[in-house]
Amino acid sequence: MKKIIKSGLLALLSASTAMAAADDGKLSLEMLYHPLKKEKFEPRPLTRLSWDQQNRLIESEMKDGVVKLSVVNTNTWEKQVLTVDGNILRYLKAAGIDDKSAQSLAEKLGQQVQPEVKSYLFSYKNDLWLLDLQNARARELTHTPDQAEDEAILSPDAKSVAYLKGNDLYLTDIASATEKRLTTGGSETNLNGRLDWVYMEEIYGRGKLRAFWWAPDSQKLAFLNFDESKVPVYTLSGDHAQPLKTNLTRYPKAGDPNPTVKLGIVDKDGKLSWTENPYPEKETLIVQVGWTPDGKLLAGWQDRVQTWLDLRLYDANMQQSKVIVRETSPAWTERLPFPVFLKDGGFIWESDRSGHRHLYRYDQHYQLQKVITSGDWDVRSVYGVDEARQRILFSANQRNPIGNDVYSVGLNGEGLQRLTQEKGTHNVRWNKTFSHFLDSWSSLKQTPKQALFNDEGKQLRLIDDVGMPEKMRGLRLAKVTQQQIRARDGFLLESLLYLPPDFDPAKKYPVYQHLYAGPMAPQVNDRWSNDLYHHFLAQQGYVVWVLDNRSASNKGVASAWPIHKKLGQLELQDQLDGLAWLRAQGWADMDRIALNGWSFGGYFTSYAMTHSKAWKIGFVGAPVTDWRLYDSVYTERYMGLPQENTSGYDRGSVLKAAKDLHGEILIMHGTMDDNVHPQNTVMLIDELIKDGKDYSLQLYPGAGHGPRGDWTIWSLQKAKWEFLQKKL
Repeated sequence: MKKIIKSGLLALLSASTAMAAADDGKLSLEMLYHPLKKEKFEPRPLTRLSWDQQNRLIESEMKDGVVKLSVVNTNTWEKQVLTVDGNILRYLKAAGIDDKSAQSLAEKLGQQVQPEVKSYLFSYKNDLWLLDLQNARARELTHTPDQAEDEAILSPDAKSVAYLKGNDLYLTDIASATEKRLTTGGSETNLNGRLDWVYMEEIYGRGKLRAFWWAPDSQKLAFLNFDESKVPVYTLSGDHAQPLKTNLTRYPKAGDPNPTVKLGIVDKDGKLSWTENPYPEKETLIVQVGWTPDGKLLAGWQDRVQTWLDLRLYDANMQQSKVIVRETSPAWTERLPFPVFLKDGGFIWESDRSGHRHLYRYDQHYQLQKVITSGDWDVRSVYGVDEARQRILFSANQRNPIGNDVYSVGLNGEGLQRLTQEKGTHNVRWNKTFSHFLDSWSSLKQTPKQALFNDEGKQLRLIDDVGMPEKMRGLRLAKVTQQQIRARDGFLLESLLYLPPDFDPAKKYPVYQHLYAGPMAPQVNDRWSNDLYHHFLAQQGYVVWVLDNRSASNKGVASAWPIHKKLGQLELQDQLDGLAWLRAQGWADMDRIALNGWSFGGYFTSYAMTHSKAWKIGFVGAPVTDWRLYDSVYTERYMGLPQENTSGYDRGSVLKAAKDLHGEILIMHGTMDDNVHPQNTVMLIDELIKDGKDYSLQLYPGAGHGPRGDWTIWSLQKAKWEFLQKKL
């Protein structure tokens, strides 16, 4: 399950009375959400900078369809315009693309342009096109407007492009624009190179359907094949339109048959072979596929319920494989990044084996050589290995559990050094030799900045200091405080409070609580955001509270492991501990607390409203109401198989506790939600009716898991605001 989250919380903002004007420092709901009246409060964008392969700092600007690239002197900040003709709009129009499409395509392509890269792919009228900056033109590569190509990707040598048509893999030679079909047999239930729904959603990333990977030599591709024939079909009827816009999705719920997956290799001539299944007696998942720098095939395999992960290296024939790293855990094992390989054939591996994400060095014989980092903190991402100086560059939350910093550490595990000074969340881009890095960062109290640093973390130049957006400077700002709350066993829970601008601790305030609560998905993050809704509520006289239960906090997977096979139960315990702290503050009206969540947050809100009496009202967005109704990969990771954990599924069920609903709930759901199916809401309503329980309902016709569209969002926010005023 992915996160529909109000992440990153604003600290210097405020909001206001229901329908007020901005000149009194207050916001209205219309100013935030009304399609015709809303205002923009975004800060100005950061300067677009990147490093090229020659280690140069490049500034990119796009105006009127023309890309302007400049080399920036990092010492003087003088800029030399590159003599590349980047009039993308002109090339597109010259190729016969209509003006409106050309304008839109030019804007998208302009954001991708880099100095050394001359070829860019795009789609127009169901065909694949190439933007060729080397020859200053755009040209059509395929000629089948009746069948769209998608997921196209250039080979490393930029001489070929691989893509999907339907559920088969194709290749086109760039020079001749000749097409070759690489796989056959693709159908509704047989997918070659295309991810199915559950692999896309829960393993490789929402919206990413590509299941093929070029080898470094550009001569072959690895790809996944999915046999979906046994996967149940879920039907979304599409009653929002006539004729019906029915959506049929092969969707395995917990315990259902998963797709059968094979790993294949196909070369540019269409010669195809299949790798051996190393686990013929087990149900498995293939969670990573890729190549070593010298062209050896790698794949990450897991058992169905994800209690172990094997990183397998394939032989020269790409048939047989051996395990070079195995990961296990007392609960579940996360999908892990591929290793970073060293010149000596060894590699750096990220692992959660200690309960925290840390770095490990393996030698060329795949033996553990050194534990590089350790401690009660987590590595967030690895930027690369600077072998010249024998160090690894990475980000971690050692200093700031709700943010990150940039660090270096020796390949021998010595000399850990923090390279960033200001607290917050840092987005860093190193140059190719690791001599300099660009850092764009922000925090709850700091609007975005961007600066250039040397490799020791010394700031060389402040490039951008965005500051408060002009439209927000006149607003009355809510007071935002960050605090840690000690749970009953001493674990420190992360929390944010938005207090009304005229907050008086002697008064009693109703509380609006927002959460997500799902594993490793924190809401309390030390970064800037322009989400003003919580400040709007604060100016209406509500205290807004955000609390991450420990399993959501992302403070090491060990903090989430205790929820294994018992979703809902321990999360509720932490949230109740938070309420005990809130009570002790004295100013919270504990009889007037609202709880709000979407997706997993909708699940937890409905679970809390049926398993406790602590909250008066609940906003239940797109809820899972019984884990038997959600997809196999996500659910079984945390709950195991339903047939092997009946009591855990029953105790985590909202449906089975509907008779215990306390307080009033507003249920919100999109009718075409292919992620958390509307079935969850319908079955909950059925139980509530049988138990004589009242509920309120907002359906969003045609909407998916996250409602989109200005009028839909306005309807949703208006309904929530009216429900809050009336019921709390």
